Amino acid sequence: MLARLATTVLLAAVWLNASADDHQPDHHSMHLAASQAWSRAMPPTAPTGAVYFTLRNPGDTADRLVGVKTPRAEKAELHAHVHDGDLMRMEHVEGVDVPAGGEVQFKPGGYHVMLFNLSEPLVTGDRFPLTLIFRDGGEVQTEVTIRDQAPEGDTGAAHSHH
Repeated sequence: MLARLATTVLLAAVWLNASADDHQPDHHSMHLAASQAWSRAMPPTAPTGAVYFTLRNPGDTADRLVGVKTPRAEKAELHAHVHDGDLMRMEHVEGVDVPAGGEVQFKPGGYHVMLFNLSEPLVTGDRFPLTLIFRDGGEVQTEVTIRDQAPEGDTGAAHSHH
């Protein structure tokens, strides 16, 4: 009887340990990171804004950014500027692929996050959280700094559509 009880306890411990391993955070999401997140300051009456950053994936598995959210706006969407003949227009995109061992630039004139119905104005020096949602890697948090101008080295800084 004691042997049967010991076996049951041992099997339960092994099962619990294996089950706990199945529910650990996805280590893939720890590799994905956004850096230098910024937004341009906007007039107090502006209903929209944009966020730019560099998205890095040093891991060995590609992923896809499929959504964004922030308490600073009623709605946040992934957008890209696309060439349509001689015109350049902004377009909502369903996702942005992030290659393994690579990075994607979100910058003026390219990929960016559009913020709709701002909860408060985008004022220089303020900061706000942005959550990036990945298909496989879960959610990654970053902090956005509101600036008067694009950071040094941002090749799309000449564009001021947002």
